[in-house]
Amino acid sequence: MQPIVSATTSAAKWLTGAHLVQAYADMSVTRGIDDIERSLIRHSHDHPPVRDLNRDSDRRRSAAQQVADALARAIGSWVFLGIQVLLTGSWVILNVLALTDNLDPTPFPLLNLAFGFEVMVAVIIALMAMNRAADRERLRAQGDYEMHVKLEEELRAVMTHLEVQDEVFLEIIQRLDYNERQVRRLARRFGIEERAV
Repeated sequence: MQPIVSATTSAAKWLTGAHLVQAYADMSVTRGIDDIERSLIRHSHDHPPVRDLNRDSDRRRSAAQQVADALARAIGSWVFLGIQVLLTGSWVILNVLALTDNLDPTPFPLLNLAFGFEVMVAVIIALMAMNRAADRERLRAQGDYEMHVKLEEELRAVMTHLEVQDEVFLEIIQRLDYNERQVRRLARRFGIEERAV
């Protein structure tokens, strides 16, 4: 009779011990989860949204700048070159054949004057277009800078988050190891055989 009572008593002690271990583990896990939740980093996007710099640049153009851009596009086209060649060729043919009462005799001073005026206007328009392109490049560089600052901030937040995750995982592994050692210690104390997994 003695062995049965002894076995029942040790089983009751083991159950009581198991309940205590489980209650402690539950409390420890809950406390650990609360600690982990408090240590989590909440990332907020406190930077301005990405801007469409082309639209901003186009919105800021004055009427004169719009005309200069349109003229620069027109002067730098094949259509303009074709019209220029046709007009020049016609002018030369009409004056060489003296069909216009020799309005512009050879060496064509009026044509040279027209070309000089046209070149002056084209150069000014090209310079205005280059200034606009330089302004747009400055805006693009500013946009690139802002984007890099935002990316650096995001990357820093991701790296911080990963570091916190590493710490949390390490803490979880340490707690699991500690709990496994405690369970083994209790199992040896109560004489429970450890089964191979």
